[in-house]
Amino acid sequence: MTFREGGQFEGGRVRRSAGRRGGVAVGGGLVGLILVLVLSQVTGMDLSGLVGGGGGGSQDLGTIGECTAEQANTDPECRLSATLQALDAFWLPEAERLGVEAFEIPGAESFTGSVDTACGTATSAVGPFYCPPDQGIYLDLGFFDVLRSDFGASGGNLAEMYVVAHEYGHHVQNVTGYFDRADRSGTGEDSDSVRLELQADCLAGMWAGHAATVPDPDTGVIFLEPITAEQLRDALSAAAAVGDDRIQSSSGGSINPDAWTHGSSEQRQEWFTIGYEQGDFAACDTFEAGSL
Repeated sequence: MTFREGGQFEGGRVRRSAGRRGGVAVGGGLVGLILVLVLSQVTGMDLSGLVGGGGGGSQDLGTIGECTAEQANTDPECRLSATLQALDAFWLPEAERLGVEAFEIPGAESFTGSVDTACGTATSAVGPFYCPPDQGIYLDLGFFDVLRSDFGASGGNLAEMYVVAHEYGHHVQNVTGYFDRADRSGTGEDSDSVRLELQADCLAGMWAGHAATVPDPDTGVIFLEPITAEQLRDALSAAAAVGDDRIQSSSGGSINPDAWTHGSSEQRQEWFTIGYEQGDFAACDTFEAGSL
């Protein structure tokens, strides 16, 4: 998925920061990373003590500056900023259609080491996350390397955009009331935790399906070129790589659906595809789905 030639993206959308680094202590490697990611997203608690390195005192590095479309296609920082602006342009009118009054775009911070949030202090080991109290998206761009090296994803620009769009989907869930209605403390293949994550996957697919038709409100240039079959496979590869069953299998353990919080690889791919193909918010209501 590539940004159209001639596009120009203003700076200031994404904050940058750096904090103390902490190593993964819970099982190490992939197991520790995913465990902390899952627990922190489900509970919203500060789990920095589990991954070590504490945090606090993160250094403000300013914001990601102005980028061209060509830069966004090659530079991860520019791509993050441009992707968020494309998401803003899609979700602002969509939120109005859904009856959300005074929709505010989520904050975004690209960090290294650790970051302080209203949900507590998190290290890079937590992975990308959305913090409901401050309505912010946080990620270390190094996670995209981890997706390929440890998770087995194929990589690619749309895979990275899928991760950002998934976290943005959590913001949409927050402002539309799904976060408040869901029991985020439970686990299991039919739990509200899984339904929230699959819905966020569907909302990411919904955006991707429309992205090549949405113009930049500042320039009038359509944000993105149409998605190719290869790019779509990259996004689905990323979705599959972070399925609960894949993670459990990769860690050397048995597959235990009772412990799931995000859904299986197949489910994550399926719900992204539903959003991509149907392009409708109602189709993404996993809480009304008889089966996942």
